[in-house]
Amino acid sequence: MKNDLSLSPFGVEKTYWGEVGGKPIYLYSLCARNGLRMKVTNYGAIVQSLYIPNNEGQHTDVVLGYDSLNEYISDPFYFGAVVGRCTNRIANGKIQIYEKDFQLSLTPGGFHQHGGHVGFNKKVWEAEPFIQDDAVGIILKYTSVHGEEGYPGNLNVTAIYTLEDKKWSIDFLATTDQTTIVNLTQHSYFNLGGHAMGGIGDHVMKSYASLFLPSTEELMPDGDVHSVTNTPFDFNTPKSIGLRIDSSHSQLVNSLGYDHFFVLEKVHSLAMKKAATVIEPVSGRRMKVLTTEPGFHFYTGNFLPPSFAGKNNARYCHRGGFCIETHHFPDAPNRPHFPSIILEPGEQFKSRTEYIFD
Repeated sequence: MKNDLSLSPFGVEKTYWGEVGGKPIYLYSLCARNGLRMKVTNYGAIVQSLYIPNNEGQHTDVVLGYDSLNEYISDPFYFGAVVGRCTNRIANGKIQIYEKDFQLSLTPGGFHQHGGHVGFNKKVWEAEPFIQDDAVGIILKYTSVHGEEGYPGNLNVTAIYTLEDKKWSIDFLATTDQTTIVNLTQHSYFNLGGHAMGGIGDHVMKSYASLFLPSTEELMPDGDVHSVTNTPFDFNTPKSIGLRIDSSHSQLVNSLGYDHFFVLEKVHSLAMKKAATVIEPVSGRRMKVLTTEPGFHFYTGNFLPPSFAGKNNARYCHRGGFCIETHHFPDAPNRPHFPSIILEPGEQFKSRTEYIFD
């Protein structure tokens, strides 16, 4: 599959990519004037590729992924997808809304994860590309019906990807006809050296989070909110991701690396704020992350196998990509002191995240 988009003109191209459940799947090529190039599919709202320039103007694909639809259908890693109705983990899959109990679908480990057995990453979305002045993008919509994976209410979800001025913006909108819970994220794995460049330990990260959520042996928040000071989670001054990832700190040993939620604010303000900046020193590529969400989950690909096939005959590896997943706190329904993820009829869930590349 040819992925070189460096000469593509400004605009959108649509290519038939296969079929799922009798519904057509397309791959949309979004080409901005500023050099950003992206391929998106309406299966799982997945970002299949993202080309950004290095300090010499050479474009490289910086997200992990696959060449074919069938590989995404069987993908267990959520490469590039929208995750929902609720991302991350919910203890025992149990939620209570106004004293009414709901049982969500469970993993073999006995918890609810990333929206259930067939989450938003495995759904066929409606897709409509757009061009506005110097921006190009795509609007993706999905309706999650009442009872899907145990969630109450019919939930109408919109994800909008926009490329403009060296920036990839993600806007999430959602409405419901019954009180429910919502916690959405975009789950791309980044390697700013290039998707096939191996480990990400040399990437340098600065975080704007002064707090993080410690986790249990099941990688569930234990309910505490801890300072990052004097811990390997302190990226308030820039450090390479690999510097302390294999330290003896119990939190890193338990999760085989970073797989933790970093807290930007304990009370959700909806304000746009800096989350993190990551630099790949060889290429000079820098990614700044801003979000309206109260935090982000930082994951370093600890459960990726030592070697497996990716795009363009690449061999991906353990810790070959990192995720900065902006969203609300994990297991929020069971932690009243965490910002609420309840959505009421007549309200609109809104969030925005910006990845800025230079």
